[in-house]
Amino acid sequence: MTLPILVSVPHAGLRVPENVAPGCLLSPAQIAEDGDEHAAAIYDIASEVQHYVTTDVARAVVDLNRAEDDRRPDGVVKTHTCFNAPVWREPLDAQAVEALLATHYRPYHARLTELAGRDVGLAIDCHTMLAVGPPIGPGPGQERPHVCLGNADGTCPEEWMACLSRSFREQFGPRVIVNDPFRGGFITRSHAGEMPWVQLELSRAPFATDLEKGERVLRALRAALDRIDALR
Repeated sequence: MTLPILVSVPHAGLRVPENVAPGCLLSPAQIAEDGDEHAAAIYDIASEVQHYVTTDVARAVVDLNRAEDDRRPDGVVKTHTCFNAPVWREPLDAQAVEALLATHYRPYHARLTELAGRDVGLAIDCHTMLAVGPPIGPGPGQERPHVCLGNADGTCPEEWMACLSRSFREQFGPRVIVNDPFRGGFITRSHAGEMPWVQLELSRAPFATDLEKGERVLRALRAALDRIDALR
């Protein structure tokens, strides 16, 4: 049965758009590492859910999980990766930044808004996280849990979070944490007024294959939705 949820996978892309590619300093390995490695394989569940939204554009170029006016080095159009590596040979001018936002950022968020509540009652923003915190990001140098579920203390009801947490622990073991190290990013927080949202982060640690991780995610989501339905 198709799960009545909206799934967003904003950081699985690896492509650098042609209009800015000549000035990009990053190697393919750096682009992959700055994004959500393995996310495309783990969250290959479009046929299993009601709505599925993703992009092929690299996070190192356009970060869909940042506010549009976030102009930090690790902001919406980045100047540096999470490892503090420079992205561009020369800073992008305002016209290039606007083109990236207009072509990739705004349509993604508009699509999420369009699908909100359309035969679904819950949205999941799906990510992978480095097993140890990078230099730029929460908890630099600290080992991370296998699963982090984030609701920014309000983007999803606490009763639902308890159902999700219990279901993910059944599949991934005790190393499932809520709101640590990630509380829920811009997508989760900015679209929560449209419907309940949760940010899901899976560690890239090799405790299971990508296929196994994906299967566990689906089983956890099915169990969580059954428990949430029982609350109604």
